[in-house]
Amino acid sequence: MKFSSSLRLEADVLIIGGGLAGCWAAITAAQTGARVVVAEKGYCGTAGVAASAGPGHWFIPPDGTLRRDAIARRLETAQGLGDADWMETIIDRTFRTLPTIASHYRYTQDDNGKVRYHALRGPEYLRALRQKALDCGVTVLDHSPALALLRHGDTSIAGATGVSLKSGHDQWIVRSGATILATGGCAFRSHLLGSANNTGDGLLMAADAGACFSGMEFSAFFTIVPANTTMARTMIYSFARYYDAAGHELERPPGSHDNSFLARALKKGQVFCDLSGVPEDIRRQLPQISPNVPITFQRLGIDPFSQKFPVSLVGEGTIRGVGGIRVMDRHSGCGVPGLYVAGDVASREPVTGAISGGGAVNAAWALSSGCIAAEAAVAYTRRQRRSLKEPVTLPEYEAIAGDSTAVEHAVQREMLSPNKQYFRTASSLKQSSQALEDAWERLSLGDVHQAGARARLRHQELKALTAVARWCTASALARKESRGLHYRCDAESVAMPAHILSGGLAKPWTRSVPAKVPS
Repeated sequence: MKFSSSLRLEADVLIIGGGLAGCWAAITAAQTGARVVVAEKGYCGTAGVAASAGPGHWFIPPDGTLRRDAIARRLETAQGLGDADWMETIIDRTFRTLPTIASHYRYTQDDNGKVRYHALRGPEYLRALRQKALDCGVTVLDHSPALALLRHGDTSIAGATGVSLKSGHDQWIVRSGATILATGGCAFRSHLLGSANNTGDGLLMAADAGACFSGMEFSAFFTIVPANTTMARTMIYSFARYYDAAGHELERPPGSHDNSFLARALKKGQVFCDLSGVPEDIRRQLPQISPNVPITFQRLGIDPFSQKFPVSLVGEGTIRGVGGIRVMDRHSGCGVPGLYVAGDVASREPVTGAISGGGAVNAAWALSSGCIAAEAAVAYTRRQRRSLKEPVTLPEYEAIAGDSTAVEHAVQREMLSPNKQYFRTASSLKQSSQALEDAWERLSLGDVHQAGARARLRHQELKALTAVARWCTASALARKESRGLHYRCDAESVAMPAHILSGGLAKPWTRSVPAKVPS
């Protein structure tokens, strides 16, 4: 594919993705004096799931045994896959860094007059991060999705290229000393609020560069929403009680993220939610912390604290799931020279284990991994001292082909069905695997033609969606026991916890490696 015009830039650090992790990475790198470019698929400051939420953070002061106790509690639920050292690193970095956004964000106080550092209002938070990044000298390319990484002759990463959707250029090319992927997780176009751009693009680019994944089987995360809405903000649902259409209360299993009981009930009919048990202080603070939540109920004409209302489930895939690019070292590297990962695009197993990090742990991971990746990327750039004039090979874009709608629907039938994801068996997973392989093949069939920037992006998104679904399914088939967010109705007993690694484009592969034994 040839472009009529190209924007060409040079940077010490290129960050692909301008959400929570990407912005913190940009700020951190720029504060060292590095030249930083952020390429964001949407508009940096409004894109991503955090921008429409009230993101809490794993924010724990170094007082007494508070941190040690928090880590111990998390390890108890991690089902053998957590890493205490990583948890300590994330907690400490979040505590030290989060208050620094006060230069651009107006914190509020709680009922006791203390600054509420841990809970922020998403729209204002992301807007503040964007402005702070700009004030630090970061160059932001909005509406500029990346399509491919650039490589040196030795296969190290040399930047990236993509398309410009709203500028005077069709293409952008950024040569950089190091590159950070902060593109978020993959929601398989479930219409989860804020996830429209979360189509697995970064995962696909990482696989093409030779990185692998971990924990992709932990993708069976379905969140509760008022029926026929996308308002997936679940903090208040921890106080909920649920009833079937006949008024019988449903038995709710222990644990905050297992909604398989709702999936079973929804197969039989409507399910109604009762939030009368939400404490008064949370009701009072909700409009400040998550303003979108009460607005949704107002539009529905429902008082959620006095009226029962119907609910449904929306898939979050790897966003509040766990899996992603495997983090190979304590510097957010992924085993590919010059490439670093941050936020939901990376596997969060070190800090969440086999269960979801929800909002708080995931937000702390996004912030801290972004900072860690930025520092490592700057150090790598200064250590390598490679000339940005060094020749690199630009990727050859494959021709677009196939029925895009059919491919997307095929992926969604497998990945967004609560019944298929919550009640996995070897037989059902093999059927899903075959359906996804058929979809992958369909991407290369049909009338071959060249296309413009938007069609090129659409094709890349479909390829990413399908590839991620294949890795999730292959990993779920490889893990034969139930663990955390992975549910197998035909579960076998497994003595030792292990990580399931995955990768491959032409043919997905998986490998089991023993988990780190706690010291």
